[in-house]
Amino acid sequence: MVQRRVAITGLGLVSPYGGDLADFFARLCAGESAIRHLQTDDRPRPLSMPFVGCPGFDPDAALGRPLAAMMDRFAQLGTAAAFAAWDDAGLPRAGDGRDAWGVSWGTALGGTLAYEKGYRELWQQGRERISPLSVVLGMNNAANSHISIQLGLGGVSMSHTVACASSAIAIGEAFRRVRSGEATVMLTGGSDVPQAYGVARAWEALRVLAPGDEQSSAQACRPFAADRRGLVLGEGGAALVLEDWDHAVARGARIHGEIAGYGTSCDHSHLVRPEAAGQVRALRLALADAGLDTADIDYVNAHGTATAEGDPVEIAALKQLFGDGAVQLPVSATKSMHGHLLGAAGAIEAIATVLALREATIPPTAHLTDDNLDLGCRGVDHVLTARRDVPLRAALSNSFAFGGSNAVLAFRAVPR
Repeated sequence: MVQRRVAITGLGLVSPYGGDLADFFARLCAGESAIRHLQTDDRPRPLSMPFVGCPGFDPDAALGRPLAAMMDRFAQLGTAAAFAAWDDAGLPRAGDGRDAWGVSWGTALGGTLAYEKGYRELWQQGRERISPLSVVLGMNNAANSHISIQLGLGGVSMSHTVACASSAIAIGEAFRRVRSGEATVMLTGGSDVPQAYGVARAWEALRVLAPGDEQSSAQACRPFAADRRGLVLGEGGAALVLEDWDHAVARGARIHGEIAGYGTSCDHSHLVRPEAAGQVRALRLALADAGLDTADIDYVNAHGTATAEGDPVEIAALKQLFGDGAVQLPVSATKSMHGHLLGAAGAIEAIATVLALREATIPPTAHLTDDNLDLGCRGVDHVLTARRDVPLRAALSNSFAFGGSNAVLAFRAVPR
């Protein structure tokens, strides 16, 4: 079978910083945190936690009020990001000949806000009925369905729910369809909104959320630091347009980068405790799929959640795979700034990785210095505190999820 090259021609997101792609990447490279303190008035106990929101996002302005009203917030964020990526790719919103073009989307939570709203109306407000739109607002495939309808994409329209690896797997599966020739164009990415009270309390009960207040929340997420206290949840949407390389060149599209490989595996050992061996398998598969060697990799965007259990296992996996070369392997965790977007994490980190390759600039792990680097996380070349400008040929983006599901994406830079 002839395998086609796959170009990345569109990037789009709803940025937690409120700006565009250039602003997003500039702030990452500056080590600027988007994490703020979230305080709600919920009863019986308000939420008080570090959080990454998108307060500047106006769904009516981005989508139009009639369309926005048909969506839960996760679908609003996802569709807005998808539209931004589509426009960035220079593709018209309407057109013919798209019966083989498709959507592959990731979300861990789907429309949980819609369901929670129904619970509140029934149990707290004593209503006998909830909105008849609740099912279509809450279904996990709402985002990809709306994207397919709005852009006239008649090929596959699928959603992937694989916890924190959801959108990385969605991107990988989209990549495979374009590479095989099954689809000429795939719009892919992910979106999630974990503000539902029950969701936030569930994560809190796991004891993996970083504490913080108005003064400390911006520095609450500290991957690989000895004093790390846990992850920080965030909302958002991020999207990429993947396109057959020859098709992209023929229409004169700008190519941000190339997606070259995808590897996935399962630890098959524990629901929440990661295992280095499973991560190594996914890393090896991604490299082999891309036709790359460890010596070709100039950067790894780490999963890096800032949990006591996860960070050292990921570093151990990198050290096992890269061997003696690990000490020269640049690694950073951008979750230190944009938080953990759950099902959208793989997509926003894929965008960060593609931009790093395109701009030859590695964003840092914010709040991490050599003085507070955990002994158990040493052995790779952590990009500390400040951006690093360096030529980049290829990079990996890691997504390692609860359930033991691992996904690794491999990207190549496009010569300028």
